[in-house]
Amino acid sequence: MKGAQIAFLFCLLFWSNKLLSQNPSKPTIDPENLVERLFPVQDEDIDYESIYEVLFQLYSNPINLNKASAETLQASYLLSPNQITSILSYREKFGPFLSLYELQAVPHLDLKTISQILPFITLDETESNFSKNLFRRIFEEEQAYLLFRHRRVWEPRRGFIEVDSSSTGKSSKPYLGDPNDLYLRFRIQHPRDFSLGLTLDKDYGEQFTWDPQTKRYGFNFLSFHFTKYFTRNWKALSIGDFQVQFGQGLVFGAGYSLGKGSETVPTVRKSSIGILPYTAAMEHGFFRGVGATYQKGSWETSIITSIAPRDGRSLVILDDFGNEIETISSLGQSGLHRTMSELSTKSRFQEVNLGGNIQFSNQNKFQIGSNFLVTRFNQPWIKSLSAYNRFDFSGKSNWAGSLYFNYNWRNFFLFGESGVSKSGGRGAVMGFISSLSKEFDISFVWRNYDRDFHSFYANSFSEGSRPINERGAYIGIQLKPNTTWKLNAYYDFFKFPWLRYRVYSPSNGFEWLARFSYFPSKKLLAFIQIRTEEKDRNVNDSGAPSLPYVVLPIKKSNGMISLEYHLSDNLFLKSRILASRVDFNSEITHGFMILQDIQYGLDRWKITVRGALFDTDNYDTRLYAFENNVLWTFSIPAFSGQGMRYYVVGQYKFNPQLTAYIRFARTSYTDREQISSGLQTINSSHQTESTFLIRYMIHR
Repeated sequence: MKGAQIAFLFCLLFWSNKLLSQNPSKPTIDPENLVERLFPVQDEDIDYESIYEVLFQLYSNPINLNKASAETLQASYLLSPNQITSILSYREKFGPFLSLYELQAVPHLDLKTISQILPFITLDETESNFSKNLFRRIFEEEQAYLLFRHRRVWEPRRGFIEVDSSSTGKSSKPYLGDPNDLYLRFRIQHPRDFSLGLTLDKDYGEQFTWDPQTKRYGFNFLSFHFTKYFTRNWKALSIGDFQVQFGQGLVFGAGYSLGKGSETVPTVRKSSIGILPYTAAMEHGFFRGVGATYQKGSWETSIITSIAPRDGRSLVILDDFGNEIETISSLGQSGLHRTMSELSTKSRFQEVNLGGNIQFSNQNKFQIGSNFLVTRFNQPWIKSLSAYNRFDFSGKSNWAGSLYFNYNWRNFFLFGESGVSKSGGRGAVMGFISSLSKEFDISFVWRNYDRDFHSFYANSFSEGSRPINERGAYIGIQLKPNTTWKLNAYYDFFKFPWLRYRVYSPSNGFEWLARFSYFPSKKLLAFIQIRTEEKDRNVNDSGAPSLPYVVLPIKKSNGMISLEYHLSDNLFLKSRILASRVDFNSEITHGFMILQDIQYGLDRWKITVRGALFDTDNYDTRLYAFENNVLWTFSIPAFSGQGMRYYVVGQYKFNPQLTAYIRFARTSYTDREQISSGLQTINSSHQTESTFLIRYMIHR
């Protein structure tokens, strides 16, 4: 039966002129498509480059389709439970896939889905059969590159302007360095074999200097890693900087969480993808040390040891005996060291982590595991006490542990994790995703996080930025009656039993989203998206005699209409209208944005142009719009006020080794003569940015 089916498939492919080789050429990831499908709906500034880096690890280490379990396939977030079950059933019935073209014979897999998963999968069977020694493989690896990026805002910020700051009358600048943002990356990797990398970063305003006393060695931030995969029973061995993800992220969350977005079903469930190299430029949220995973049959054991510097500010207090004790008052996350004050926080404290994971997996049915992580600081962390942070972590050490499970029953993927921290606070998240039919998928997530649940590396499903002080239930659906129409929708209800920042009373809220998509052909995609969220917020003090804090609901609504059309293989157009509406304290405000993209490219070069107009009443009605940028760089700015935004992005491939990218962007405001505030102030009505990136492939 296997031979007959393959023969039929090959004949079909031949007559449709699609069979050009054993496997289709591997397409590249469309970063904009990934952002809009998988990433959370925008309502705050998020470092998307670090999120994309984790997804890029999956792309760099494609899934072996002939060996992948249901858990591994789910990690791509691109397949429904019905599709995953079909792939596994097909493989069990007919044997290993002989060609990626064979995916067209798998029930419930359409051409659009196949094209989406191709960058993430392979049929390579040689993952452990390397005839050359490791050092030779590293020096000869084709996937070896050097990347350099320069970014700059050209209008002078106040922090770069000299001011008289001393009794002698000498002038100085608040920012110690220049306005240039520099980034350098070196990487060599081979899927399922090894990854070796070095990342160097200097933010704008930081000095480029060699000063061991302040832990600056040219670039302000340095990250390095070496990871070896599949060495005998060692599934992964990592030295340097790495991240970890097991279970649903209550203890190990790998620094990112997809959560709520327009892809309403598969993204709510996290996968145990284990130890990953850390390659982003964020200066926190990773481990620095040694991580290892040992696999024996169905069992896996992982150990994590880390000693990492942490930015922070200190405060001296008196103990019960009148002795002075230095404490941590706050830990920094910006990674910026532009002024003397910011520089004084650099690597001020030390964080030590020791943790592990034990996991048992039945190939395609279930998975159970346990996580444990102990964190210790070299000084006690004692925050300035406020009403809302009364139950936050305080002390010198913390531990968090959890139990988790994943169970696949027919087309139901059930998952859950329950944890506890040193404080006694508990956290739990449970749910399922399912394909009730080939047209209808559904997901459900319930979570309950105590107000004193402390887990520093958690990133589980939540409304807040941390899994703490929250209860909620989420339901998402995807309805696809045919190949032309699709509806994605979710509803999420949440409660906060204790106070929160800017909400000085227990509160609750809800959020819902609906997206109607229409794609009659490969050349045309249109969709309408509506999202509404309601939460409580403190009302600003008016000065009138009243209660100390008045809390009222704020209701935000956002809408988007999009039309994308490929006029030809070389010319692409995208038109969008975005709108926002905010109702708070009996005042209704609005925002509006319209944008047009034109993209044209040939074999060696590609150019993308955008023009946009925006008009919002205030910052609450700000609008976020994804922007094209240079390779592996994200730009999702927020627009508020009135003005115009435009940019040009160019790409040119000189030869197989050398590719250059350049971007020029400007925002011009019509409602102000000054941009931003404090040391970021620009005394102009416009802001101009440029980005230049060059990538050199070493062995091509």
